[in-house]
Amino acid sequence: MSTQNPFAGRRPTASPVLPRGEVVATYETYAEAQNAVAALARADFPVTSLSIVGNDLKTVENVTGRMTYARAALAGAASGAWLGVFFGLLLFIFVATGVDFALVLAAVLIGAGFGMLFGIVTFSVNRRRRDFTSTMQVIASNYQVIVDGALVNRARNVLAGVVEEAEPEFSLGDAIPIDPGPEEPRAS
Repeated sequence: MSTQNPFAGRRPTASPVLPRGEVVATYETYAEAQNAVAALARADFPVTSLSIVGNDLKTVENVTGRMTYARAALAGAASGAWLGVFFGLLLFIFVATGVDFALVLAAVLIGAGFGMLFGIVTFSVNRRRRDFTSTMQVIASNYQVIVDGALVNRARNVLAGVVEEAEPEFSLGDAIPIDPGPEEPRAS
């Protein structure tokens, strides 16, 4: 998943390139790979040198139910109603006089009616080709976390739970002796 800055402007994009480096770890799910990157980020690892690569992509279509005229009409009415809400609110906001919520309600009902009609017509045209509803995803068989070669051992140590020992700020030879003060006489 990529997150792009909407304020960055349009720049010509170079063709995508596979990241170079060594594989730190391989995970079965994307969530596990994200958790590994999050663990590295919490350990102050330079995360800009990391990449998550999905391998062996597959398309998975999960059938969610049977499509009927009633379902097509209901789905069309719902999407048309949302479009009606949008146009009704635009009229309500930008037309200053004589517009009240009754007009918004009318826009919703008109949108739902047209959406229902469109849904039924579309289903009747495509009926024999697609009699079911489904969702489709592209998933990978595994996900690899890749890092620059110079940082691979540090990344593996962090993911293995090995905490790198911090170098002491001074050595024992540099320690300043503390004066214990005068000794008290011992009672015999």
